Amino acid sequence: MRGEKLGRYRLERVIGEGGMGVVHLARLRDGTPVAVKVLRPQVIGDREARDRLAREVSSLQRVHSRWVAEILDADPWGQTPYVVTRYVPGRSLHQVVAEDGPITGEDLTWLARGLLEGIRAVHSAGVLHRDVKPSNVLMEGRTPVLIDFGLARVADDPRLTQTGWLLGTPGYLAPEVLFGDDPTPAVDVHAWAATVAYAATGRPPYGRGPAMAIMDRTRRGEHDLTGVTGPLLSVLESALSPEPAERPTVDQLLDWLRGQVDEPTARHEALHDTAERPAVTRVLETDRRDRAPSRISQGQNPQVAGRTGAGERGRRLVLWLILALAWAAGLSAYPWIGSAVLLLVVWLLRSGSIAGARVGAKRAERGARWHDGPRLVLGAPIDLVRALPTTIVLALWAFGMVVATVLLCYAVAAPVAVALLSSGVVVVLSLLLGPGGGQVRSPVARVLKPLAAGMQGWLVTLLVLVAVAGVCGGLAARGADWTPFEHAPFSGLDP
Repeated sequence: MRGEKLGRYRLERVIGEGGMGVVHLARLRDGTPVAVKVLRPQVIGDREARDRLAREVSSLQRVHSRWVAEILDADPWGQTPYVVTRYVPGRSLHQVVAEDGPITGEDLTWLARGLLEGIRAVHSAGVLHRDVKPSNVLMEGRTPVLIDFGLARVADDPRLTQTGWLLGTPGYLAPEVLFGDDPTPAVDVHAWAATVAYAATGRPPYGRGPAMAIMDRTRRGEHDLTGVTGPLLSVLESALSPEPAERPTVDQLLDWLRGQVDEPTARHEALHDTAERPAVTRVLETDRRDRAPSRISQGQNPQVAGRTGAGERGRRLVLWLILALAWAAGLSAYPWIGSAVLLLVVWLLRSGSIAGARVGAKRAERGARWHDGPRLVLGAPIDLVRALPTTIVLALWAFGMVVATVLLCYAVAAPVAVALLSSGVVVVLSLLLGPGGGQVRSPVARVLKPLAAGMQGWLVTLLVLVAVAGVCGGLAARGADWTPFEHAPFSGLDP
């Protein structure tokens, strides 16, 4: 890294500013966008501080995760020291909540889990984040991305802290740090809980006001989680405990969010002297940490709010199967007309997915706008054209699978009815699972998901689909209608 020059990046505009430095949106020579943080002189001004930056960046560059803005480059020794990270288009969590309101349901669960995944990725390099807060979380669509991970250690200089330079943000700093204790992984757990509480309520958990008042409430553990409901409430209470030993670990929280264990209650394991140990040693020690599931609370079996349980996943699978069988039976009854209608539906679904992805990317870059809906409609013809080539490829894939199925049925002398039903099933599965099939499954899943969420809605939907499948099956049992042609192309299949 020694000798790197800031001039290799074309700085475009300032996109952020904080105690560490000023962040610029910049581009490489090939046009790739990156985020360049130019560090302040008081943060890194002498050789010792630059040595510390070089050591920390060497550790941080091992962090590779979709949940963090990875460090791509740095120059601790240049006239203007800087750090380059992946550019994340989108607003900060602070902006999202302030402008759009609190996050709820599955989006809140996804946010909580994503933040923990990012924190665990940072800890795996033997580094603590130490400044997890809403403004250090960028929302790339629905996905939270941590920024500034580990850089607080760069400024961990007594000459700065003695003059009042605070390493962290009041309201998200853990109580033990305010008492002067050495930070452990539990400080990031506390900051995670405070950040999730802000996302869920729209308020900092320790209130607003003068920094000294906020820190005083933090020391006493006087947080306000009004508005947080369900099992998440007790988990956040535990993670915001003034005593770091009473907070669950990152792994225990992740296990809980994944539905693998009940509410986490076990004590955390400290990562002692992380910043002072060699990087390789820290990584090995982190990899050896105990990943056993946390203790299960007696008499408790909480479910994460918004998390998809096994029952709901099973109900959704049943709907998928009945829907596929209904289509297959319809194709058996009306092979040519059914295939034409099915391909048309697939084309429309794929164009809709492309349109949704296009508008979603715009929203992630500059937020929601009133004209997103009209733009979606006006761009529909272009999206239909864009979806056509790949839809044709998907159709050819399905046709090839059907030909193979027909040949197999012919080889075993299967009746025409069996060959048609088998071919119908293969067509549906090929269109769902073939190249580009994800753009077919996604919009259908968005319809089936809420229908399978509750037992009553699921039963009604199931009865409707079973009725449709029964009607199609009855039509197929009477014999295939080969309209617009008069004769079956595979009449020789009958033994």
